[in-house]
Amino acid sequence: MARLWHQAYRDARDAGAHLGRDQGRIADVTSGAEPGTTGGHGTLRGIALKIVSVAVFVGMQTCIKAAGDVPAGQIVFFRSFFAIFPIIAFLALKGQLPTAFVTKRPFNHVARGVVGVGAMGLGFFALTRLPLPEAITLNYAQPLLVVVFSSVFLGESIHVYRWSAVAVGLVGVLIISWPELTLLNSDEGLDDQEVLGVMAALVAAAISAVAMLLVRNLVQTEKTATIVLWFSSTASVLSLLTLPFGWQALTPTQAALLVMAGFCGGLGQILMTSAYRHAEASVVAPFEYTSMILGVVVGYFIFGDVTSLNTLIGGAIVVAAGIFIIWRERQLGLERTRTRKVTLPQG
Repeated sequence: MARLWHQAYRDARDAGAHLGRDQGRIADVTSGAEPGTTGGHGTLRGIALKIVSVAVFVGMQTCIKAAGDVPAGQIVFFRSFFAIFPIIAFLALKGQLPTAFVTKRPFNHVARGVVGVGAMGLGFFALTRLPLPEAITLNYAQPLLVVVFSSVFLGESIHVYRWSAVAVGLVGVLIISWPELTLLNSDEGLDDQEVLGVMAALVAAAISAVAMLLVRNLVQTEKTATIVLWFSSTASVLSLLTLPFGWQALTPTQAALLVMAGFCGGLGQILMTSAYRHAEASVVAPFEYTSMILGVVVGYFIFGDVTSLNTLIGGAIVVAAGIFIIWRERQLGLERTRTRKVTLPQG
């Protein structure tokens, strides 16, 4: 964990320093690395950072769940506003606070903030209209959409192995949630609120996928801390617009849990942004599936949820899909290394 945090700091310090220089471009070409990555090792580091960020975000979701019934806009505010404090403290200790907000791409940051807030707000709205299993399952369309959008908008080369791993992971998630999918096995039609919930969850997944692509674009020139600070600030301001629509007084316990959720959100955002610096969005995104496994563990030990056979089988499939991607990326890294040794001029 400490090593990943230190790596995130190095990203925040050095991001963009070499991307615009000829020497950096030559290094990327000769190493076979993607822009903003370090080749095979960079891809594995990106995957590791993603998994840790997912664990931190599960902690955030646990705090929100434990806080009980709180308006979605109010949750978005706490998650965004209090995420700023650990980031500011981190930058102050490193002496980088004066330049943290400096950027030549303010519009891109605001756009990423608007998109991110939209995804969060719709996701919380869906949770209030649907049973939790349905909302989770619909949200897991996001990694698959990231792969599709990465191919269409970023021009990333997506091969059959990656498509297959994502599809297998999604099948695993469906197996986990199938017994509770009342939207699929119920004989009764959906009421208006459930229809709105389904639409909100699907749109949230699509918007969240777009947000991931915006992050992938920003990390090419922006510091990790700058991206996170701009997002948290934009989200805090936008969420305040929901204040007239029914915020509620919080108990001390609820307030403490939501503040902790915000702190986890800030740390998770740094780790997630660093992950997208080291690997393609379509490689990193499928590891969002690991949150289901972590959710099973947290649910059992904190909320007393008993894991079903479907969850164990589906979870094993999800883990297998992730391990397959790691193995495949490792093989590709070895192939690139062998090719480089053969093609580089000798002497």
